Amino acid sequence: MTLWNGSFPFYPRANASFPFDTTRAIIISVFLSMLATFIIILPGIRGRGRLFWFLRVVMGLFVGAVVLTIQFTRDWETGWVRANTSYKSFSRALVNVEIGLHIGLAGVNVTLVGNPVNQVNETINYNEHFAWSFNADYDHSYSEGLEKGLPSPILYVAEKFTTQSPCGVHRQYRISSHYASLTLWMAFCTWLISILLFSMPILLYGGYMLLLTATLMLFSLLFFFTARSAPKCPIQFGPASLKTDYGGSFWLTLATGLLCLLLGLGIIILNSVQPEKLKLVFNLDEGKGEDEEGWDTSYLPAEPSSSAQDVLMVPLGELCEVTATQL
Repeated sequence: MTLWNGSFPFYPRANASFPFDTTRAIIISVFLSMLATFIIILPGIRGRGRLFWFLRVVMGLFVGAVVLTIQFTRDWETGWVRANTSYKSFSRALVNVEIGLHIGLAGVNVTLVGNPVNQVNETINYNEHFAWSFNADYDHSYSEGLEKGLPSPILYVAEKFTTQSPCGVHRQYRISSHYASLTLWMAFCTWLISILLFSMPILLYGGYMLLLTATLMLFSLLFFFTARSAPKCPIQFGPASLKTDYGGSFWLTLATGLLCLLLGLGIIILNSVQPEKLKLVFNLDEGKGEDEEGWDTSYLPAEPSSSAQDVLMVPLGELCEVTATQL
């Protein structure tokens, strides 16, 4: 027998879903602050190189923000379903809810939102995270969810990814996510190296690093694809079935990887075919001309004065005669 409409008073109440991801907000805020700083100094860039400089800044910050943000996103694979299902264990009360499954590189998020939100004298709005990173134990997180008395739909979905589940998908997802995360961290490092090489400027090797960044990002997608291609157990809520598909982070990584691939190949091809246009894009012609002009004016001998020219134009005999007279 239970009290308060089937809820268990000796279980602590689960936390409701937070409105946004703080890690993602911090990363985006940092990169937007950097972009605002570059926009402030944009009027100080002279000539037609201002547009090319601004495009390089926007492209570089966009790639860096994407590579760093997708490490912490939880929508590499997503799925939603609406169903009438039981809300708590040992209770016959049925609720109309939307169940969402969000798979990221660090773990699984299960979302439960009531339709309407207030049902059975409770606010049904949950977003629970079950981590499988190196320093986390997925089974322990699931056990904590059992102790807290989470709703049955959340526990049912989370149980599919435990190590003891007959589905057997935990190992594939965990290992694939670790390798995908590792390759993305390597892509972030190669992106930093490419930015340094472009600013030095060493354009050819910067293009190589950008090409390597694209390769690593595409490899991370390949690792995650191997996990999703594994056979899955059906997630049924009565007649409704929860099916997942690639999420926004997956497609954003693919688009950014292809963008880096095109940019890297374009820089390498321009460097070998038309290096003058590549230098024009990176504003190297004007600086080079100024350097050459300054070097020529500083190292050329000074023009002889009118008196020196007059002395040199004096005939040798007269010069000797004048000198002999003075002696």
